[in-house]
Amino acid sequence: MSPMQANHDRPHVSVVIPLYNETRAVAELCRRLREVLQQAAADYDVILIDDGSRDDTWARIQAAHADDPHVKGLRLSRNFGHQVALSAGLDHANGDVVVMMDGDLQDPPELIPELLDQWRQGFEVVYATKRSRKEAPLKRAAFRAFHTVMHRVADIEMPQGAGNFSLMSARVVAALRGMPERARYLSGLRAWVGFRQIGVEFDRDARHDAKPRMRLSRLTKLAFDAIFGFSRLPLRLALYLGVATSLVSLGVAVWVLYQRLFTDHAISGWASTLVSIQFIGGAILITLAVIGEYVGRIYDEVKQRPLYFVSETSGLDERRSRPGP
Repeated sequence: MSPMQANHDRPHVSVVIPLYNETRAVAELCRRLREVLQQAAADYDVILIDDGSRDDTWARIQAAHADDPHVKGLRLSRNFGHQVALSAGLDHANGDVVVMMDGDLQDPPELIPELLDQWRQGFEVVYATKRSRKEAPLKRAAFRAFHTVMHRVADIEMPQGAGNFSLMSARVVAALRGMPERARYLSGLRAWVGFRQIGVEFDRDARHDAKPRMRLSRLTKLAFDAIFGFSRLPLRLALYLGVATSLVSLGVAVWVLYQRLFTDHAISGWASTLVSIQFIGGAILITLAVIGEYVGRIYDEVKQRPLYFVSETSGLDERRSRPGP
């Protein structure tokens, strides 16, 4: 067997996992990853990113590194958010393939061999799609609605039900590193780069620690970043709303004029005028809000701040952090 074939059969796998206040999950996460990767990979490293945790997550990461040098840690200077933490991990990953996953054990490490099997078939992106998920009914419905909307409104083909859990070749990771935008939605960026992609279904487990870490405000922001980052439909809707408002106003004006000139039922009073003003004013505010979302993202890009800062590392080179443009 040639070295290239051996490398393809048992590649170097880098696993990138962001953590925020996940102190209870670190030990079990590392144990399950070690069992899987020792069988599936020639070499591996697990990059745990502490995204400004307020508990002793970083201490657990350091202990895991001391116990197993394959486990490496990256501590950000503050909480920059889930997608930026993932990006920081990608900047430090150097495997033949890179796996992105969450650290709450809802993404089962035991699925990694199946992702590798698809990679060996020639696919450069293997994303995991959720067949089922063990969460509250309202939350499941919200996620389902979001993925449905993204699938329909995105300017690119967006796999429905695909989250962060995925395997990517080194070439795809290099492409993602070259994308400097601040409002990041990595599932969309991963779809945007192209290459051969395929999905693998799985059943999403319950959290190792029942208390969720992603607040509703963060999830809403991520949803906005996804929609406004990969679709111009909101701008078109603002245009459609403006046209509809103009047509309705014109129709009301014609009707009022007809009532005044050709009937004895001329409209009097201020109610109709007030309703028209409120309708037009609401349409204007909605349009300005949509435009403001895009302008705000342009403003963030123009500032050209670095995505993150590293506070300390464990087993990694801190100098590999992504600089500002």
